[in-house]
Amino acid sequence: MDMTIFVFSILAGYLIGSISSARIVTRIFTSAKEPPGQTEIRMAGSDKTMVLNTISASSVSVNYGAKYGFLTYVMDVLKIFIPVFLIKKNYPDSYYFLVFATFGVAGHIWPVYYKFRGGRGISAIYGTLFAIDWIAVFVTSIGGMIFGLFILRDVFFAYMAGLWFVIPWLWFRTHDLYYVIFAVLVNILFAISMIPEAKQWFKIKKEDKWDDPTEVFQISAMGRGIIKMAKKLGIIKHKSKQDSL
Repeated sequence: MDMTIFVFSILAGYLIGSISSARIVTRIFTSAKEPPGQTEIRMAGSDKTMVLNTISASSVSVNYGAKYGFLTYVMDVLKIFIPVFLIKKNYPDSYYFLVFATFGVAGHIWPVYYKFRGGRGISAIYGTLFAIDWIAVFVTSIGGMIFGLFILRDVFFAYMAGLWFVIPWLWFRTHDLYYVIFAVLVNILFAISMIPEAKQWFKIKKEDKWDDPTEVFQISAMGRGIIKMAKKLGIIKHKSKQDSL
């Protein structure tokens, strides 16, 4: 492994990952300079609110509409997908693309340009998966949703489990330890980024004795998909005002 290319992959991954699509979309398509630093969401069926502290596709979706949130998500995926795909194509026998991707996720979560306030990292992770094994995106997300809803019966874990499943899936597909290390590292980064929301989630769930507090999942495309599927399956009964997003 060439140490110069290795270091370049770290720096380029972090700096490109730090580009905030949420801020770009907000500045271009709205009158605001950037999304609010905090987005408050009232939990359905409760007087409690949940505060989203990220500046991401989720906050854009809540504040300015789903189409801008989706555009932000696509841009976040592409900013990682394109360089990872090109690096993998040009250096197929190395792991520079995994190094780039790992630090790209870190940059997305803690962007150097914006006082280290970014998103959660899931779009950057899926950008990598589209480049290295696109089937993984669908298998792991669907498998995680089924596991979270039917086994754990909690939509928070349904949201998280898709990335957990990336670890065994990449081992199954590659039998390559470096792919597994990548999957473990990005899961750790994602879990750290989710700590503020997780604390709020379980506090509200405990106080209100809810089995399915779902309002928070309306803030992302994946979350809305999980909720719609759960409603169709009869796991979730109540309706959310965010369904129309």
